[in-house]
Amino acid sequence: MTFHHSSAPHFPEPLRPGALPPPQALVERLRAAGCVFAEEEARLLHDTARTTEELDAMAARRASGLPLEHVLGRAEFAGLRIAVAAGVFVPRRRTEFLVEQAEAHGRPGAVVLDLCCGTGALGAALAARLGRVELHAADLDPAAVRCARRNLAPLGGRVYEGDLYDPLPRGLRGRVELLPANAPYVPTVELGLLPSEARDHEPRTALDGGADGLDVQRRVIADAAHWLAPGGLLLVETSDRQAEQTVAACVRHGLLPWVSRCEERAATVVLARRPPATATPDA
Repeated sequence: MTFHHSSAPHFPEPLRPGALPPPQALVERLRAAGCVFAEEEARLLHDTARTTEELDAMAARRASGLPLEHVLGRAEFAGLRIAVAAGVFVPRRRTEFLVEQAEAHGRPGAVVLDLCCGTGALGAALAARLGRVELHAADLDPAAVRCARRNLAPLGGRVYEGDLYDPLPRGLRGRVELLPANAPYVPTVELGLLPSEARDHEPRTALDGGADGLDVQRRVIADAAHWLAPGGLLLVETSDRQAEQTVAACVRHGLLPWVSRCEERAATVVLARRPPATATPDA
């Protein structure tokens, strides 16, 4: 008996030489959508897609304004490929300067706490550069926590969900040697000035720093000495115009701060050390 089908089953066509849309057509599609680095983005999409249909769908998502990293499912950061999920803060290249500053003061086996961790990019980068470390990370956003666990679990890192220090195990108090914290520092009134990719597709909790941009930073700094080991180091990314206020907050809470800047990446980091001779502050 012969069966006749109204349509043949459809399978995605695999990408292979000669079956791809002309790269220039993809570049033009992205350029028309306002992508400044259309050539580079086209290459990344082309290299990531497994089928022509997937490539077309990825290009459409990017052209609609979705951040490239959310389309690709990854971000390049400090020489690593970091998994990124939709709706999660994308690690910025300028934050690689914070990693470099932390690396300069770190050691193999250090106890590291990546606070406001997002994808866990800072912790992953430090583990890669310092060798195996005792790695902890925390974030308030459940989507970010899921993403960070994907990135940090292979490194033995533990990721906690909750507000700043609240979800951390008590046994970590007074033991942290490196505490990188990429807390939000954009003043609320300036959120509307951010690129639409950030405004529309990243969580507000990862961007909004309150009236002067420093609300979350102040909370991080206020409790840092409870968690830092004697001589331990807090590192906070901030803006150049806010650095003086960040330094003042560190001084108020018994830390010894200084500022490092990278003009090339427009990056400013306040480093603040817990004095080596002080006892762990009372809770």
